[in-house]
Amino acid sequence: MPVAPPPLTRLPLNALRAFEAAARTGAFTLAAAELGVTPGAVTAHVKALEDRLGAALFERQARGVRLTGLGLAAVEELTGAFDALAGAEARLRALALPQEVHIATLPAIAQLWLSPRLPALRAAAPEISVSITALEAPPNLKRSLHDLSLFPAESGGRLVAEDALFPVCSPGLAARLARLDDLSGLPCLSDTAWDRDWEVWLEAVGVKVAVRGPVFSLYALAVEEAVNGAGVLMGHGPLVAGHLERGALVAPFPQRVRLMEGFRLWSARPMQPGSAAVLVAEFLVGTGQ
Repeated sequence: MPVAPPPLTRLPLNALRAFEAAARTGAFTLAAAELGVTPGAVTAHVKALEDRLGAALFERQARGVRLTGLGLAAVEELTGAFDALAGAEARLRALALPQEVHIATLPAIAQLWLSPRLPALRAAAPEISVSITALEAPPNLKRSLHDLSLFPAESGGRLVAEDALFPVCSPGLAARLARLDDLSGLPCLSDTAWDRDWEVWLEAVGVKVAVRGPVFSLYALAVEEAVNGAGVLMGHGPLVAGHLERGALVAPFPQRVRLMEGFRLWSARPMQPGSAAVLVAEFLVGTGQ
């Protein structure tokens, strides 16, 4: 009677994924953030994989880890395999849900630039469902399940909106700003995402004044506080345009500093002509300029 050979024992997929992410990003903490798990979980997965292989994939050092020869030999092929797997998953989702479009963008862009455009987008293409994920940094486009990525950048993608810096404040507060030097006597609002905005603008216009004031983790909250008269905010043109049009904010000084970084739109993968992602991208490009 024939004897069936014992089945091959495959290496655990989650452990391979953790190793590949750690090897590609260069740190267990970065791999954990990408995978949505704790650094301890990545460490455990990698250790389990090394135990299964009977060989080390990383050299543990005082200042981090470094790939061994075995790790270096394996990582490139694994990265290509996981990229291909992510692409296949994205294509499967697109085929199953062809009218759904997922956009990744900064929280400030999501709240102040993208959200006001959604009603017009729904009216123009009611069959398309748009979901938005607010992220502090662009996603890995080869791995992301998002169809579109909208972030500030100097080049690449498609330019949706140019950006410029200039102070904005409530109309009541603007009456107290006759000269640029008056900024030193008022609270100057800032946020953690663009913490050098005031420095960049003051240096560009050639003014040396000390600016101090509250710091917010959300730019949209800083904008609302500027509307409420809490201080002067360094405005990003596309993000404060609506408030300027409504008169909730005013620009007390004419000096505007154009930034090299504009709002740029990328697709996570090649888009089919006429697809929902293409229609959304064209709409955003058309309304941004």
